[in-house]
Amino acid sequence: MTESARHADAGADLPARALIARLWGRYLAPRWPALALSLVAAVAVAYTSAALVAILEPAINDLMVFKTAAALTAIPLTIAALAVGRAFAQVVQATVVNRVGNAVVGDVQVQLFGKLVRADLARLREKHSGAYVSSVLYDAGLIREAATAGIVNYVQHALIVIGALSVMVSNDRALTLGVLVAAPLATGVMRRFSKRTTKAAKGAMAETSALSTAIMESLDGVRVVKIENREAHEEARVAEVVRRRQKHLVKGANARAAAAPSTELIMTLITAAVLAYAGWRAQTGAMNVGAFVAFMAALAMASQSLRQLANLQTVMAEGLSAARRLFAALDVEPEVRDRAGAAALPRGEGTIRFEDVGFSYAEGPPALSDVKLEVRRGETVALVGPSGGGKSTILNLIPRFYDVTQGRVTIDGIDVRDVTLASLRDQIALVTQEPFLFDDTIRANIAYARPDASQADIEAAAQAAAAHDFIAELPNGYETLVGEAGARLSGGQRQRIAIARAFLKDAPILLLDEATSALDAESEAQVQTALARLMAGRTTMLIAHRLSTVRAADRIYVIDRGRVVEEGDHAGLIRKRGLYARLAKSQDLESETAA
Repeated sequence: MTESARHADAGADLPARALIARLWGRYLAPRWPALALSLVAAVAVAYTSAALVAILEPAINDLMVFKTAAALTAIPLTIAALAVGRAFAQVVQATVVNRVGNAVVGDVQVQLFGKLVRADLARLREKHSGAYVSSVLYDAGLIREAATAGIVNYVQHALIVIGALSVMVSNDRALTLGVLVAAPLATGVMRRFSKRTTKAAKGAMAETSALSTAIMESLDGVRVVKIENREAHEEARVAEVVRRRQKHLVKGANARAAAAPSTELIMTLITAAVLAYAGWRAQTGAMNVGAFVAFMAALAMASQSLRQLANLQTVMAEGLSAARRLFAALDVEPEVRDRAGAAALPRGEGTIRFEDVGFSYAEGPPALSDVKLEVRRGETVALVGPSGGGKSTILNLIPRFYDVTQGRVTIDGIDVRDVTLASLRDQIALVTQEPFLFDDTIRANIAYARPDASQADIEAAAQAAAAHDFIAELPNGYETLVGEAGARLSGGQRQRIAIARAFLKDAPILLLDEATSALDAESEAQVQTALARLMAGRTTMLIAHRLSTVRAADRIYVIDRGRVVEEGDHAGLIRKRGLYARLAKSQDLESETAA
């Protein structure tokens, strides 16, 4: 088990007290003044609610039994004042809770996304991106409900129950004692349903992640879905996930639906018994009518608040389950990170060396073994070989997307693990087979590596990448939105924008991963011309399956099964009659070279 996995398991096993302590310390403590105000408002709501019940006894006795003249004005005014105060406190409580709750959600989402975007590639590839989207959107909302509204409302209704009991005690202690003897029944029911809702909440969270994954996969691969006539299959696949998710949601909803009525049933039965006993006491003169009405109203109010507490138990349980998932994700530290004392990589010649490099993904077999290669300043070195041989892995080790497990990678003699990630990646530009464009303007996509670049610099980069002409012909020019992943542009246009981005970055090291393999002949010619300008004077390492694109490379390394099996230029490797010559023959390049 990796260090990251151990951290994740530790986060998932946190007990409730530790979860609550972390939620308080990270998200609530910084907002304690607002939270304190909402709690004060909750206390005010509880107090005025209890006071409105407590005033029933003098109201009934003084107004209807004793017919006291002064009470005709004083009691209605008192009730009105309490009602206004209660309404004001409720508004304050709701407003503050909403503000604090949404701020907590924002913190959770930003912190979780920050952790994900800085995570190791290996960790991000352990799950589908839909699972991470679910955590950012769904879990954060559950935490908000538990951490803010849940806590404040729990305090409010608990105090209302206490206030109602105080009114009951002041009216008849013996009767209140009888109620308290039966009250543990309601508590036991609440605890039983809380366990059921917690289990259902965990299942619903897992299936929500699966649903996000299924939907995103279907939409990302929509062209494959349509060409293979698999719409019905994808619909059925998503429907199955929805069915499983609904099963957990229904179980949770049923538990919540049953918790409150069950609690209310017990309280109603208690109320019926109290009503009989209190009625008997009133008939014998041991309890006046005002006290009887106030006692019954307090009992009804306590019953209603106990029902709310039963619902809040579910909210708290779901929130703690979401918090476990959140902290399990937040506790994972990236394994590829700056070492203590890491220094900035000085801008030098940009010479890259692989010294006896070995690498394995997780606990799998070696992907690279004893790799030795060099790319000197201004050279263009190509990596070729069968698919799955390790070419992309070699490229990924240079910017430390992964770290070597044996040997070392150096730039100008400095181990890349001894410099800061930011300074290392500042000196590397990457152009891939499928360049990624953000759903933003062309200008923003070109300037992504240099957000402060001037319009003149952006246009100069586009000119160098042979992109300015087609950009100028678009209705909004550089302000044209490219769509999701650049869907509104052709493959060649997307590639030239990616090359313009690399021109603007002006890094001394250039990595090209199949940069032209997905293009048609006309687009490839345009992109090749732009790449030739980009590669000039830079230390360039490129991967290519089309050997026609690497014949001019200063040196070619043939990679097979994680090892360098051949090295040389195009003509020399053809003469060796090895793997490279066989690959060239399969692409009809050998005869072309001989001619």
